[in-house]
Amino acid sequence: MLIVAIAWIYVVGLMALTEPTIVAGIVTFLFYCVLPLGTLIYIAGTGKRKARRKAAEQAARDAKKSSAT
Repeated sequence: MLIVAIAWIYVVGLMALTEPTIVAGIVTFLFYCVLPLGTLIYIAGTGKRKARRKAAEQAARDAKKSSAT
């Protein structure tokens, strides 16, 4: 996943460099790279965030249980 994101940043960066104005390059990079990749990475990380939250809740329950005994 990371290699695809890096390749996409590279491709869109080159596209942005070929734009005729700086503003067009910034807009190209923003709308073709930053927003789509941010959304994709957020969606792809949903499972990891959920698992991390469950593990933290389980650790809190275990800590509470061990301190009660």
